[in-house]
Amino acid sequence: MKIEVKTEDLLKCLQSVIGVVERKQTMPILANVLLNVTDEKLSITGTDLEVELISRTSVSSTENGSFTLPGRKLLDICRALPVTSDLLLQQDDSKISISSKRSKFSLSTLPENEFPLIKGIDDTEVISVDQPSLKSLINKTHFSMAQQDVRYYLNGLLIESEGTTLRAVATDGHRLAVSDTDLAETRGEKKQVILPRKGVIELQRLLDKKGKIEVLLGSNHIRVNFEDVCFTSKLIDGNFPEYQRVIPVNPENILKVNTDSLKGALSRAAILSNEKYRGIRLIVQKDDLIIQAHNPEQEQAEEKMDVNYDGSEIEIGFNVNYLIDALNAIDSEDVHVLLTDNNSSCLIQDTNNSSYKFVVMPMRL
Repeated sequence: MKIEVKTEDLLKCLQSVIGVVERKQTMPILANVLLNVTDEKLSITGTDLEVELISRTSVSSTENGSFTLPGRKLLDICRALPVTSDLLLQQDDSKISISSKRSKFSLSTLPENEFPLIKGIDDTEVISVDQPSLKSLINKTHFSMAQQDVRYYLNGLLIESEGTTLRAVATDGHRLAVSDTDLAETRGEKKQVILPRKGVIELQRLLDKKGKIEVLLGSNHIRVNFEDVCFTSKLIDGNFPEYQRVIPVNPENILKVNTDSLKGALSRAAILSNEKYRGIRLIVQKDDLIIQAHNPEQEQAEEKMDVNYDGSEIEIGFNVNYLIDALNAIDSEDVHVLLTDNNSSCLIQDTNNSSYKFVVMPMRL
């Protein structure tokens, strides 16, 4: 079996799937990628048993067939060769030879029938969505996912379709991020799936172009079909919390402030906050905001800001990192910080876009 392919095309394919391929694996086959040739179309598959990525390109081949190769080594070889060069892959028993002009490499292979593949997805709902819209949903919420929480369903991103809305939700129990986008077609019943952290990271990396993509929501898997790449991930089995109950309803105290100014003031105050708990105090008065921070070394920081505020006087503490994360996801020049009282969660919203909400629980200082 002989395959002729441009180094640039093979490199692009490998870069699309290599994120799930690790050198050191409990199963040796998972350090390999599966190369399959059918009718002069090459597909390269990488998997870590949780996320599967398939990338495709055109090749010239004498016959159809498949084999596996060490993923990272193959990538390193392609990177080391000139991108304009041509590659010839030839199968010889348990070895694959790779040659390009005066360079020649011989890589060991493992049986392709040992390579684990995700089969078809059942009970699917198909959604068509713009790439930038889906990327925005993930960018505005992913940072609120829990990390290694015993409540395993929090270690992922909730993707929910309902009516004409596609929604992403993430929470770690201390903060909550919700972002919506409109769909062209009305969906049926509400569908919820929880995408694990590894899947979120890989999907975020793949969403880098314009145009529509197809998202398939199944009972155990999610699949996203790009032009030349197919992303499939297992789902977290569990029930996501009823997040709507956490979002404050009609808070009366609305503070309006310049997004960058608030971010800068919080960042400066954070320098002298407790390194472990990251607590800061907000004192909100009529058209005035005071941000205070202190640490166990008795060092203090204070920032004063002019704001647009006409509500009750409130003094409340928050984790400063959570506030800065929320502001980094805000696109508008100004931001609304909605407060209820000294002990309730605050709601942060984009002044121009009500489809993004961020809730932060207060902390005692």
